[in-house]
Amino acid sequence: MRHTLRILALVLACALPVAALAQGFTESQRAEIVDILRRALREDPSILRDAIGGLEAAEQAARVAAQRDALTAQAAALFQDPADPVKGNPRGDVTMVEFFDARCGYCKQLHPTMEALIRRDPNLRVVMKDLPILGPTSVLASRALLAAHRQGRYGPLYDALMGLRVEPTEAVIRQQAERAGLDWPRLRRDMDDPAVQARIETNLRLAQTLGIEGTPALVVGTTLVPGAVDLPALERLVAEARAAR
Repeated sequence: MRHTLRILALVLACALPVAALAQGFTESQRAEIVDILRRALREDPSILRDAIGGLEAAEQAARVAAQRDALTAQAAALFQDPADPVKGNPRGDVTMVEFFDARCGYCKQLHPTMEALIRRDPNLRVVMKDLPILGPTSVLASRALLAAHRQGRYGPLYDALMGLRVEPTEAVIRQQAERAGLDWPRLRRDMDDPAVQARIETNLRLAQTLGIEGTPALVVGTTLVPGAVDLPALERLVAEARAAR
């Protein structure tokens, strides 16, 4: 009897919406079902916990599947946009995409780990997606980085901004840009180019499509990793992507 009650309760909790109970049963049958459920839950409260856990697992699996579908659908925008800055080996056999905000503390924390990964893996290609979500100063920094890309100096300015412990105001950006060998008057003009802002907006739309809610966020193949992770975890992701080729 106990086994029967457990099965019935789980089926009802996981599979039948309340509206369904109002349709195929008589009043006495509905009362009996409710009574069975109440008795089952009194005898074994873990039934409800198991049912909720099953629903949460099913919802998580559905979210993961939807995210994988979105990553597959957006593969060209993620991995093959020629306008994106690239670090590491431009012809690498595995591509990792990094969404970041130049003011994000977790992005700064991830920076040396990513640099170590690139040094240790000469066949890794890293696509940089500026995602300024932390306010106007973040947008200013992203505009400077994308303008620096036109001078072939994205990497040096990116490294400089990631190392900052102060706000990347225009004065600070100018100082770091000049130290990185950039032509400041040209950089300042390019920062105001509408195409630079359009690139930022393209990245923001892509992140929204993929369900990215914060930075950093890394994409390898059809796997999205939110937040900063350690070097062994990154190396495992790259190895798995390489083995799947």
